[in-house]
Amino acid sequence: MPDLFLCGDVMTGRGVDQILASPGDPALREPSISDARCYVRLAEQANGTIGAPVADTWPWGDALGVLDRLAPDARIINLETAVTSGGEFSAAKDIHYRMNPANVGCLTCAQPDVCSLANNHALDFGTAGLIDTLDTLAGADLVTVGAGFDEASAWRPAVVGLADGGQLVVLAAGLSSSGVPPDWAAGHARPGVAFLTAGSRAARADLARRVRAAREEHGGILVVSLHSGPNWGYDVTTDEAALAHEVIEAGADLVHGHSSHHARPAEVYRHRLILYGCGDFIDDYEGIGGHQRYRADLRPMWFASLWPDGRLGGLRIAVMRARQMRLWPASRSDAAWLAGELTRVGRRFGTALDISADGTLQLRWRDLAQVAERARDVRVAEREPGRGQPAWHDPGAHQQLVGDLAERRPERELRRRE
Repeated sequence: MPDLFLCGDVMTGRGVDQILASPGDPALREPSISDARCYVRLAEQANGTIGAPVADTWPWGDALGVLDRLAPDARIINLETAVTSGGEFSAAKDIHYRMNPANVGCLTCAQPDVCSLANNHALDFGTAGLIDTLDTLAGADLVTVGAGFDEASAWRPAVVGLADGGQLVVLAAGLSSSGVPPDWAAGHARPGVAFLTAGSRAARADLARRVRAAREEHGGILVVSLHSGPNWGYDVTTDEAALAHEVIEAGADLVHGHSSHHARPAEVYRHRLILYGCGDFIDDYEGIGGHQRYRADLRPMWFASLWPDGRLGGLRIAVMRARQMRLWPASRSDAAWLAGELTRVGRRFGTALDISADGTLQLRWRDLAQVAERARDVRVAEREPGRGQPAWHDPGAHQQLVGDLAERRPERELRRRE
């Protein structure tokens, strides 16, 4: 059963870049801030001295220990910064992120298997900055997806081997709803990102076609990584849900959504996991006020266990908290708060989260799509009470059943020999 680690935005530029060993040019062209070191001071005012320069591992903090302990088969991140010391500020944006290529060790230390670049910051420093990013990451043996030197390479899936002999296939796209400018789309001979116009049926059909092609060519576990939706808010639009469902129907096993600064609901659709927003993971935002009710300081680490055919076996979340531009373990009360919020906003999708003894969160779910397919009409549901209310899928109970069966297997084998 392959286990995947997924997280939201990893933004190691701007203020984070300034606390690392080789900070780049701190100049900014934001409406109110002109120096990236201001974000360091804001973070220190909020949570104490950081003590730069820090080690490459500092921004990941205790998350690295969690990764070592849970040992996922593959790690997928959304890298939301340019990695360049050059390029020009994009006129299409007010906010620009970049990390000095000399600090690339801040990424390699976490050993990501796939880095999605299909987002609204990949071209913050123009095509020159994107080319630097692609070259730097390739030179560090980091696999990228969702951006490239032309349209074909931007849309080309990343394919990595898994320990069980199978393979992980990742396709990525950035949507206009997350702030990706349309002119960032990769072209025939133009570097850019794999871009989709949100709300477009033609765009949904195009993505579905690409998913089917990736499924036919590669097989394996297929993840579609989407930078989609707003920074704030739990509501999932009809278009977001329709896109995710169409992607699953086309052959994807998991939808890895990101863009929101906080975690959003999860759904299990036709036995496949949809994460509508993983929330931020690493950034320099902790000293910025506003939107406190969403608790964007809580940073989820999503661990999905999939059956070999792509069906969800279980979802576990380790909750971290950002302080001093570093990830620390969240308290049990913080983890419980997040479980409560995601359960509340997940009711629409039939999902709930329970907190375990070790403080991690476990997903329970009803596959509502399967219910709808089984119920022929309302009258059938009325004649068969409870048919529209499927039992919760409890991975813990399932694992106990597997263990019980395993314990009884020798007994069954003995009976067959007799």
